[in-house]
Amino acid sequence: MKLKKKVKRFIFAVIIIALLVAGGYFYYKNQGTTKDVKETKVVNEIKKYGYKLKDNKTKRYKKMFKELKEILEAKEVDEEKYLNKITEMFIYDFYSLEDKAAKTDVGGVDFVYEPFLPNFLENAQDTYYKYIETNIYNNRKQALPVVDKITIESSEKKEFAYGDKNDPEAYTVKVKWTYTDEDNFAEYQDEATIVFIHDDIKLSLVELQ
Repeated sequence: MKLKKKVKRFIFAVIIIALLVAGGYFYYKNQGTTKDVKETKVVNEIKKYGYKLKDNKTKRYKKMFKELKEILEAKEVDEEKYLNKITEMFIYDFYSLEDKAAKTDVGGVDFVYEPFLPNFLENAQDTYYKYIETNIYNNRKQALPVVDKITIESSEKKEFAYGDKNDPEAYTVKVKWTYTDEDNFAEYQDEATIVFIHDDIKLSLVELQ
């Protein structure tokens, strides 16, 4: 008789635990679905060059994209204007972290030479993007930098070898920038030297120092 009572109690305890586990699972699942993760959509593009604008970009970046599109869709493309605009866009998108959802959400990738992209992403995630907290549900409290004023100090054509290739008229660009909150981000990088090569009709970034 005592044995039967113990068995009944054991079965009852197992059922209670199972119900608690199941309840916890469904609660967790429902919590996840109540906070929808917004999927990014392409809202504009420059098809000939492969540049795409996603709806999660800031107003400032969207404005720069519009300006780039005007430059590249002109009857004759002014390469200097093209160079300056993508330099500005790269610096703003790569070094502004506030709008990034996670450390894997690396900015400026549209302008990186495609064969170099995997290495570029790995380096970014291991350095500048390393400590970004995830913001999938828009509840992050972490303070992150936003690029403010961008100044192109100089640009010159200079031969550049990469892999087994060579561009005798690659562009070396020196650029400086400030942040909207200089007090909190005074120690962040604020200048760089960038190299762009001719990649068919595009200019693509191959070096960032």
